[in-house]
Amino acid sequence: MRSFKLDKKIDSLIKIWQKRNIAGFYCANKESGIDKILEIIPLSASVGFSGSISLEQLGVVRLLESRGNKVFSPYKTGISREEGLELRRQGAQADYYLASANAISEKGELVFFSAFGNRTSGVSYAKNVIIVCGINKLAQTIDEALKRAREYAAPLNCKRLNWESPCFKDGICRKEICFFPEYKRMCCQILIIEAEVTADRLKVILVEENLGF
Repeated sequence: MRSFKLDKKIDSLIKIWQKRNIAGFYCANKESGIDKILEIIPLSASVGFSGSISLEQLGVVRLLESRGNKVFSPYKTGISREEGLELRRQGAQADYYLASANAISEKGELVFFSAFGNRTSGVSYAKNVIIVCGINKLAQTIDEALKRAREYAAPLNCKRLNWESPCFKDGICRKEICFFPEYKRMCCQILIIEAEVTADRLKVILVEENLGF
């Protein structure tokens, strides 16, 4: 059962997204979130996706592959770096692109950080985009959303992937010195989605559970 405060926040977000030409969906749990994704994506569609703990927790990529969708996965074992980069490019041009935001402001802005650029290019320009987020990604303002992405999500992802960035050990962002070749920077590209021109292109599924970082 949603609290009254959370209920109002979610309802307000969905209404704000409508004005921003973004379709918002509320799902009470991970299972209904998975069902919504599988309902939206046709069996005939190709699918690309960005690396995401949220998607891993849902297991939806594996479900799409098992039911027969063509999935461009740059995370297959045994492939070269060049093959992985090419799969990222192909995934960003697929019929549907799946990702999770690093943060969402209460005004509806969606914040994405990317290292390779497939995430920002896929989200901003793929034919159809589905963003899946847990309620833990909500932030009050755009400034707090950016702070969450840079100072919370990015350090945890650096630890997860063993990237030697300044925030790797203590979680403190030092963007003024975080450059190559001394460090492997994860926060290379920042995308803020404020609105969408093409109707029905961008969909956000908000799951009332904690997903990802």
